[in-house]
Amino acid sequence: MTGFHEVLFPLDVALGSRGGPRRQTSIVTTGSGREERNQRWLHSRRRYDAGYGIKSLSAIGAVLSFFEERRGMLYGFRWRDRGDCRSGPPDAAPTPLDQTIGVGDGVADTFQLTKSYGSAFAPYTRDIKKPVAGSIRIAVDGLERPAPEFSLDHSAGLVTFQPGYIPANGAVVTAGYAFDVPVRFDTDYLEIDYAAFNAGEIPRIPIVEIAV
Repeated sequence: MTGFHEVLFPLDVALGSRGGPRRQTSIVTTGSGREERNQRWLHSRRRYDAGYGIKSLSAIGAVLSFFEERRGMLYGFRWRDRGDCRSGPPDAAPTPLDQTIGVGDGVADTFQLTKSYGSAFAPYTRDIKKPVAGSIRIAVDGLERPAPEFSLDHSAGLVTFQPGYIPANGAVVTAGYAFDVPVRFDTDYLEIDYAAFNAGEIPRIPIVEIAV
């Protein structure tokens, strides 16, 4: 059984977490000492430990309730990565020119939200599947389009233009948005330490990114 709940992990705990993207590269060293390097994963996979964000009994209670409702590893959920949660810099409000998400052909009406990393050598493009409701801004050829001209599937990150507003052939479609990471718990067991008198801790709360 696979499922996803469109709910955000307790934000105050997530903001105190540790983690980031992980890639998998195989390296073979030849007899001459040269290396052959190959990427085994096309996309990075983010991992986090939310245990660092537990500072009080109320935080433990919130995480415990959240964990039980997700049935441990069974259901996915949204996670806010403070360092990478916007289409532009993490400390700047999204603008409609932040990311190029496609070029119109006069027929296509749906575009996937994406985010690019790097530019000069080998830029990496990541699909954004969990945008934050109310944060999306869209422009076509540099001109921002009002919300009635398009709709957004917040569970898949798809922008759909309404009839009569489909981007013309060669028109550049750009977007700005805030977004979450689709994740799940990477454990079916929470070890809670109640040793402190008026607080407590959960030493490890492993979280892993999932494909949706």
